[in-house]
Amino acid sequence: MPVGRQVPPSGPTSRLWPSGGAHLWPAGEASSVQSHTRGHLVYAASGVLSVHTEQGTSIVPANRAAWTPAGFTHQHRAHGSTDMRIVFLPASLARLVPDRPAVYLVSDLAREILLALTGPHRDDRPAGARTRLRRVLVDELHEAPEQPLQLPEPRDDRLRAITRLLREDPADTTPLAELGHRIGASPRTLSRLFHNELGMTFYQWRTQLRVHHALVLLADGHDTTRVAYACGWANPSGFIAAFTALLGTTPGRYRTGR
Repeated sequence: MPVGRQVPPSGPTSRLWPSGGAHLWPAGEASSVQSHTRGHLVYAASGVLSVHTEQGTSIVPANRAAWTPAGFTHQHRAHGSTDMRIVFLPASLARLVPDRPAVYLVSDLAREILLALTGPHRDDRPAGARTRLRRVLVDELHEAPEQPLQLPEPRDDRLRAITRLLREDPADTTPLAELGHRIGASPRTLSRLFHNELGMTFYQWRTQLRVHHALVLLADGHDTTRVAYACGWANPSGFIAAFTALLGTTPGRYRTGR
């Protein structure tokens, strides 16, 4: 489905029930910081979501679903006009999903189940049928590839200083050695910290941050060329290659929902 072309609602609209919810949010709308006694899945039927937890930030574009386990403090934010759906999982099913935040590719079947469980006719089915749908949904997640869309949050103050600079300006192309000089840390020390704390290199983390930022800009309707330069790529082809490597589709196809 097209991304970033919806007419923004005049304000947030929410519908909540014991097993889930649906929120129509204008761009920039955010939930309060909260936690739940049950784990939950969030899905953007349109728009783009980000999910912030103490472990990092997950970006949830079209055809992806984010899992947040029970007890995790989190906040949701809409990027572009967003139709967010929420499905809570009972403990018996939640134990089959990872005990950490994760993002999954959503199959056509999983998408239809998410919409059926959160749509206006969700209560038309008997409770047993809704329970079976949730079981099938979890089965689909087991078969779905986990997406590299969880940007981990560092604990070390030196890494926090570096990542804060990059979040403020994702297009910054300053080498790690120079960034380290600004904060008083050697590039070797910072490289080791990125690997040990975040499980990736500095360049992998920065690329993932840039793709996160690109998804937000695409949700706002910007074209591929403008997004490429705004996110720090020297040319659109480099951006397209990095975006495709992470999401499995080109920015152009992503924007048109193909």
